[in-house]
Amino acid sequence: MTGIDALDQKILRELGREGRISNVALAERVGLSPSACLRRVQELERTGVIRGYRVVTDPERMGRGFVAYVLVGLSSHTKASQEGFERAMAIAPEVVECHNIAGAFEYLLRVESADLAEYKRFHTEILGTQSHVNAITSYIVMGSSKAERSA
Repeated sequence: MTGIDALDQKILRELGREGRISNVALAERVGLSPSACLRRVQELERTGVIRGYRVVTDPERMGRGFVAYVLVGLSSHTKASQEGFERAMAIAPEVVECHNIAGAFEYLLRVESADLAEYKRFHTEILGTQSHVNAITSYIVMGSSKAERSA
């Protein structure tokens, strides 16, 4: 698929809102016949535009209602130090997102925990034990007026 047209964008928007929508309902919402809609969805999947479907959970109901975004600076900018940090974050259950970023810091993390005490334990025992970490700045989420995410 070379480009995504307005109909594909409508399909993607509806699937983003409700991934379990039936093809018939999706077709109705985007103004296509069910067969034409199904062909478009299958093509979006085949070409990798749609990479998969997933469950979106409520962190609060999962006992992980405390959310922080954490900027992490490394003292060493070698490939080995970055790979070591990324491996450590990959196995930390509190880290739900780990992004290597450009700017004053090397990493942006989304961390979810039960409460401030659990976050402090993560901060001290996980982040604080990484040998190349030299700066940690935490931003505590107090509320989210918009939280759309695709990965």
